Amino acid sequence: MERARFFAVLLLPLVGVFIVDQNIKQIFLDGYRYFGECIDLTLVFNKGVAFSMFAFLEENLKYIQLLLVSGVFLYIFYLGKLCYALPSGILLGAALSNIYDRFVHEGVVDMVYWHCGFDFAVFNFADVMIDFAVVWFLVLNFKPNLCKGK
Repeated sequence: MERARFFAVLLLPLVGVFIVDQNIKQIFLDGYRYFGECIDLTLVFNKGVAFSMFAFLEENLKYIQLLLVSGVFLYIFYLGKLCYALPSGILLGAALSNIYDRFVHEGVVDMVYWHCGFDFAVFNFADVMIDFAVVWFLVLNFKPNLCKGK
């Protein structure tokens, strides 16, 4: 029963983040644009990862990422700690959404471009959710009393 609960808590945010991110991306694929003083909302296809790193890996990048995400899933499932299920679901849903983009659009669909004071990378909702999940993992690891038992 505990494994079923863990899997449910993992699966719901995974599916939810994936669906929300893909729907936001579809709005921009359909042509929506906004240009503001500090933020532009415009369509960009990122062929690499953060700041377009590893774009030279081209077609292989999506398979490498799929392998890494599968490893994370297996490790989290092996740990089986319920306190890791929710941030893991968020992380995996966001990562799979970006990987899905690579298969369907040949690059990650990004749209938020911050350019006030300095030029920042163009990113998307999934990227924000990945960052959020990583911070959550850091908190759980630096505050072990938050994550008790299996």
